[in-house]
Amino acid sequence: MKISLYQIDAFSPKLFQGNPAAVCPLDNWLDDRTLQAIAAENNLSETAFLVAQNDRYDLRWFTPRTEVDLCGHATLASAFVVFNYIRPSLTTVEFSTASGMLRVAKEGRLLSMDFPARPAAPCAAPESLLQALGQPPQEVRLSRDYLAVYASEDAIRSLTPNMDLLAQVECLGIIVTARGKDVDFVSRFFAPRAGVPEDPVTGSAHCTLVPYWSAKLDKNELHARQLSPRGGELFCRDLGSRIKIAGEAVLYMEGSIYL
Repeated sequence: MKISLYQIDAFSPKLFQGNPAAVCPLDNWLDDRTLQAIAAENNLSETAFLVAQNDRYDLRWFTPRTEVDLCGHATLASAFVVFNYIRPSLTTVEFSTASGMLRVAKEGRLLSMDFPARPAAPCAAPESLLQALGQPPQEVRLSRDYLAVYASEDAIRSLTPNMDLLAQVECLGIIVTARGKDVDFVSRFFAPRAGVPEDPVTGSAHCTLVPYWSAKLDKNELHARQLSPRGGELFCRDLGSRIKIAGEAVLYMEGSIYL
């Protein structure tokens, strides 16, 4: 069996920045063990698999270790592949996913994703989380992921979490964030339990970040930056129960998988 593979740098207009995702269009679903093995072999933070269903696509995302319920950068990458290599006549594409229907639309140079908001509620911080982060946050909240809020962008940049301890925290990932110097807010994202020590740019984390910072800053249009070594830019809009997350993407590699 021959499967097409596209590797896309998402949330960046330039190669070697943003978050690389593998996208594999399939004629039919393979068994879960094979999908997970392909994701492990690709060894990227996410591999996306999509199957056409009339005018929509079923979409699933896998880290090297597990399937996840929502992924932003691999959805952006999947839309980029559909728009550029599968259905270039489209200006909007719909994906049926574990998190419901997700829509991606062309908006000039950007691809804009319509995602569910996932506000985080205040919570008591587990001692393992505080020990793993090293520097105490100002506040901690919880949605799918823990959200740790710090006083400054410099504090976010200087964090060096203990990944062994962080992997013991009972959640998919840990978001750390602060107000930005030249953007509205900055963040980083760690998910060692899912095989992703630090994710370069995490669209799904912004389902929690956007409601938080929209309320804090009293504005609906937000410019965000993820402060991983690769870095990435996100242009966000708070719509209440939904959010928009937009960014650019670029093709790095096109190839084939042989099974």
